[in-house]
Amino acid sequence: MSLPPPIRRIKLCYVTDRKALSGSREEQTRLLQEKIESAARAGVDWIQIREKDLRGRELVALVGEAVRRVPRSCRILVNDRLDVAILAGAGGVHLGEQSVPVEDAKRFVREKNAGQNLLVGMSTHSLESAQTAESGGADYIIFGPVFVTPSKAAFGPPQGLDRLAKACAGASIPVIAIGGITMQNVSDCVRAGVSGIAAIRLFQDTSDMAGLVQKLRQG
Repeated sequence: MSLPPPIRRIKLCYVTDRKALSGSREEQTRLLQEKIESAARAGVDWIQIREKDLRGRELVALVGEAVRRVPRSCRILVNDRLDVAILAGAGGVHLGEQSVPVEDAKRFVREKNAGQNLLVGMSTHSLESAQTAESGGADYIIFGPVFVTPSKAAFGPPQGLDRLAKACAGASIPVIAIGGITMQNVSDCVRAGVSGIAAIRLFQDTSDMAGLVQKLRQG
């Protein structure tokens, strides 16, 4: 009897949104740190800290604490702020389409010897943007929104699975799907060729992080 093919391991990326958590500002920060630690210990590979309203001092403190709390198997990424990523000892910086160009960020990391393992990734919302990010030297791209989601409504209509598949086929770097990712459509993304999935609510709203990660790993 032939064995089924092994399940391809995809990267799981939890994108944070502490303001969606309940309580005061201090309580939200405490709950977020607990979510980050829980996700990392459950086996989430990357955690993108996306707290755009925080000032530099607050963000460095938040990221630094996250780095101290998570096991080395989990990589902390900082949204947009390369300076904070370096100062707090994070594992990477995640740029937007309106951030500093990928090639400039990569050059800065090299020239300042800021960390050989520091990833520089980019959010992309079209096939053209995905190609530009790769040609600029991005280590990975996050592509989306793939499905309808309130958090990505500002980036236009969903790209859909066909464009996701084209982005994956045309890239030699990891492509991470984002936007409306649920347990019901993860397998569709995997079939499209993604290297991983990224989500806010899928991870942040669960009451059983370990169980969620296990189900995602099972495809």
